[in-house]
Formats: sequence, C-alpha cells, structure tokens
Amino acid sequence: MIRLIRLLGGALGALIGLGFVLSQVGLFDRTGAASVLILIWIGAWVLVGYVLLPYLTVVPANKLIHGVRAMSTADFLAIVAGLVVGLFIAVLLGLPLAALPQPYGSYLPIGISIIFGFGMVGLTLAKREDLVAAAQAAGILHRPEPPAAATRSGETEVVVDTSAIIDGRIADIVDSGFLYHRLLIPRFVLDELQKIADSSDAQRRGRGRRGLEILGRLQKEGPTPVEIVTDDPAEAPDVDAKLVALARTRGAAILTNDFNLNRVADLQSIRVLNINSLANALKPALLPGDQLHIKVLTEGKEAGQGVGYLDDGTMVVIEGGAKLVGHELDVAVTRVLQTVMGRMVFAQVRPE
Repeated sequence: MIRLIRLLGGALGALIGLGFVLSQVGLFDRTGAASVLILIWIGAWVLVGYVLLPYLTVVPANKLIHGVRAMSTADFLAIVAGLVVGLFIAVLLGLPLAALPQPYGSYLPIGISIIFGFGMVGLTLAKREDLVAAAQAAGILHRPEPPAAATRSGETEVVVDTSAIIDGRIADIVDSGFLYHRLLIPRFVLDELQKIADSSDAQRRGRGRRGLEILGRLQKEGPTPVEIVTDDPAEAPDVDAKLVALARTRGAAILTNDFNLNRVADLQSIRVLNINSLANALKPALLPGDQLHIKVLTEGKEAGQGVGYLDDGTMVVIEGGAKLVGHELDVAVTRVLQTVMGRMVFAQVRPE
C-alpha cells in the first residue's frame, strides 16, 4: 500500500513539475542548459511527491484509525455527538453572519464552525458520564445488565499446577460444575508432566501418564475450556516461581495441592484454589460424642492405639484399639484435630 502511494506521489510530482515547466518555458530558455534544468526540476518534484505523499495521506489516516480503535465506545460517541451539535449550532449562527460585508461574511462562518465544533467535542467528552446517566434516566439508553457470573480479578482464568493434574481429582471437580473458569496449562507444566511420564521410576511414570490422560480428558470432554499457553517467565528460576509470575501477570488464580506453592502464592496476594483444602472442607463435620463404625487396620504409634480410616481418607486413632486390629467396631469421637496434612480424629471404643 505504501509503495503504491509513493508511486502515485512520484507521478503527481512529475505532473506538477511538468505543468510548471510548460507554463514557464521562457524561464528555462534563458539558461544555456534548459533541457538539463528541466530534467532536474521534474526529477526534484518526483522525489518530493514520492517522499511526502504517504505522510500527507496514509500516515495520518493510520494514526486516526489507531486512535479511534484505542478510544472507548463512550468517548467515540461523545465526540460524534458533540461534533454534530457544534456544527448544527455553527450553521444556525453562520447563516446570518454570511450576510455581513466581505471579508467578514466569508471568514466568520468558518471561524464559528471551528470554535463550536471543537468546543462541543470538548464539552461532551468532559461530561460524557453525566450525559449517559441522563440518557439512561430518560429511557433513551438502556442500562447494561450485569453478567450472570460476576467476575473479578483472578476469577476468569486459573493456572493449573502439575500436582493438581497428577492428583486426578481436578477432572471430577470440573465435571461437577464447581470449577467453571478457563484452565490455563503452561507449556513448562506440560513439559514437566512429560518428564514425569518418561521417568525410569515405575510409580512416578504411572502418575505422569495418568496426569496426561486426565489432561486429554479435560480437553476433549470437559465442560470447562482448557488452553495451553506458551508464556514462560524467563526471570523465574523454577516451575513454582514461573507459576506465580504467570498468575500475577495474567491476574489469574493458581490451582494446586502443593502446600509450599500455596504459601508462596499467598505471600504475594495471589488467589489459590487448593484441592486438599476443598476436600477437607467437604468432609462431614465430626464433633465429640459422634458415633462411627470403623475397621481397625493397624496399631498406632502410641501403646494401645489402633488406627482406621474413614471413606474420605480421614485417619481415626482409636484408644484401646491395638488388640482389635482386623475387627470392625463402634467408636465414639473424643476430639478432632485439624493439621496442615489434614484432619485427624481421636476416638475410643464404645462399651458393649
């Protein structure tokens, strides 16, 4: 486009230079080298047109287009409305002014148009919020409805950690509809997951492959959009630091079950969705005196204690249960402790 404009500018310059030569033939005939001067003159005009025409046409047009695109809709409408009103007032005032004797009749209407046009643009821009509110109150404009799901910073996108993918519960959480945000899988997380899947350790390799399967399931069948992002903060030394930097840059939350990553993100005021915290919150509340039916699986660390587990994985320490390993029995809850590793329940055997 620019090249075509430059060629047109060169052609226009040649026409201008040639037109001047034809109108001023005698001026060049006075010299001894008229032909050379004419060629230099026309060449100079070609060069001027070739160089200047884009700056007189395309460049200002592009700046205007970019400015309009960067402008908000409210500002654009305010400018258009102000210009229309200002020019309308200028026409009303310009008609009688045009009847004045020259040169006032020619220049005053032009001056009035410029003054009222730009003046009304400035006024409407400065008072656009009040004008929109007045138009909404009068019923001219409709107040926009708030979105069904309120979104705030960090709630529209969630950066997923490797630990959350390997954990596997993310698929069930997404299927349940409780996690409806756009899930962002960084490329460096995907690379780490691939390394785990290629590990020489059979258990570690199995966890990595299971994570890849869950990720593929989320992409193909999950109701929540999953996006692989290539953002890789170069200044961050490790994966956890990269996750924190990426979440801060995009205003997103972090989905993880890594306790250390959770702490680091909290210290930097980044919202964290911890799967373990969610699981603990969903466990049924137990109070002293509640009755449980549980199987004693092994002896505890302290003498006389037995250990069993609830369906949700909660450890139950049973006083006097060491001699009842392998038996199912009714116990009564004595106290409940909440630790960083989860919930621990202490109970004692109910008397027959």
